[in-house]
Parts: sequence; C-alpha cells; structure tokens
Amino acid sequence: MDEVVYLNDLFDIYGELLTDKQQDYFRDYYFDNLSYGEIASKYDVSRNAIFKQLKYGTDKLKELESILHIYEKNTKIQELISNINDEKIVKELEQLL
Repeated sequence: MDEVVYLNDLFDIYGELLTDKQQDYFRDYYFDNLSYGEIASKYDVSRNAIFKQLKYGTDKLKELESILHIYEKNTKIQELISNINDEKIVKELEQLL
C-alpha cells in the first residue's frame, strides 16, 4: 500500500493524539503538499525542526497502530462488509465504522 495513503488513514484515526505542531506540520506536508522549506517559513522554524516533528509524528502514528490495531481491524471489517448481501446490515455496520 502506498505509504502516504496509509499515513493519512492513520492520521484520520490517531491524529488527535499528536501535538498541535505535529498535526499542523502533518497537514501542511501530507494534505497541502508543502515542502519542508515552505512549512519552515510558514512557522518561522528550521527545516530540520519540521523534518524531526514529521518523523516523530509519523513514528507515533505507526506505534499507536502497532499497539491498538484500529486501522487493521477497520480494514478487515470493511472487507467483511463488502461480502454481505443484506443492505440493511451493511448500512448499520458502516455507521459503526
């Protein structure tokens, strides 16, 4: 799976557990496609600070997934849902996700 898509999915699940700076830098880098330099200028910090915070943030997202497995479980549930023929049950399960 594409690493960026995976990280974005993890951010959707665990993003609120990152620091405010990590969340801002993550959004700027992965959602808005800004470079380290552009982000550094925006927040008046060094490019190295941006790199470190993004690294800490992405490592934290991966660590949380390795402990909690929410992304993995959601993926498995979605696969199971795709094989259910009863539309009412599918809608109810999708609401739980």
